[in-house]
Amino acid sequence: MAHSNGTSDTQALDALDFSDAEHREVVIIGTGPAGWTAALYASRANLEPLIYKGPEPGGQLTTTTDVENYPGYPEGVMGPDMMQHFEQQAVRFGTDARYGTVTDVDFSERPFRLVVDEETPILANAVIVSTGASARYLGLENEQRLIGRGVSACATCDGAFFRDEEVLVVGGGDSAMEESMFLTRFASKVYVAHRREELRASQIMQERAFDNDKIEFLWNTEVIDVLGDEQVEGVKLINNETQATWEKPVAALFLAIGHTPNTEIFEGWLDMDDAGYIQTKPDSSYTNIPGVFASGDAQDHVYRQAVTAAGTGCMAAIDAERWLSEHPLEDEAGSTKEASDTEKPAPAAA
Repeated sequence: MAHSNGTSDTQALDALDFSDAEHREVVIIGTGPAGWTAALYASRANLEPLIYKGPEPGGQLTTTTDVENYPGYPEGVMGPDMMQHFEQQAVRFGTDARYGTVTDVDFSERPFRLVVDEETPILANAVIVSTGASARYLGLENEQRLIGRGVSACATCDGAFFRDEEVLVVGGGDSAMEESMFLTRFASKVYVAHRREELRASQIMQERAFDNDKIEFLWNTEVIDVLGDEQVEGVKLINNETQATWEKPVAALFLAIGHTPNTEIFEGWLDMDDAGYIQTKPDSSYTNIPGVFASGDAQDHVYRQAVTAAGTGCMAAIDAERWLSEHPLEDEAGSTKEASDTEKPAPAAA
């Protein structure tokens, strides 16, 4: 378990004048399903939340076409459309939604100090982190162009679209094996391209994959291009030992090479695991800093679904509302809103 080290550099914040900064009860960072759900619940609790949309408004779902596994959409829904519905519902109840990215934080005392787009100071009595995680891609031009059109980083989300088709998975860890086996429920054939000649996956996951007749491994093999105009029609592969290249027709390319949580700005403040996922206290959204709550894929490396992210966003808003009612802060006018100095949080020690 990795802990924050308490050595966060606040030099960038100290250069800004917070004396006249906008002061909000709750600031929500990030607008995927977790952030918008937190905003909806916080709004309905009369907390008048301010939410920043971040560098990827709507989160990973904005790169997804059809979403068929979210309750309430019997005919399915386009990912961007669903995120627009989330936003409309939150705004209807009073959420202040703004474009901008929180680029720096200071959680040493309340009100917490935030910087937006490296220039705008904001004060917050409580903060909900819902910055999500980003799937790792290969970085190929055509791969990026065809995301949502056969290129996917989520077999659970998109596997059912490729019934009786041949697909290819990139990866060699447990996640890649899980994705590959899940895909065999739908696909007629699942190729697994791995750049080495042995897997990193646990022994039991390897055995399960090797025993599955629908899975075929392509060792020492890397994807160097994705083929297709409007949708994936195949991939170009290279054997990194012989340098031989060839094309393989497939209907989909699934990336299973991991996710990166978007939590860099919280390093040194919030407890994280070794991969950078924020650690929350059991059965809650509480972090190690009182008044800072985490939800969605920024703290979930297991499920990574829209519906579970929304659930933790709900938890974070409820936790924040209850915590704020128990820890009021005094505003500048002296109205009852302040915790005593002894309650001011500080970064956790290493």
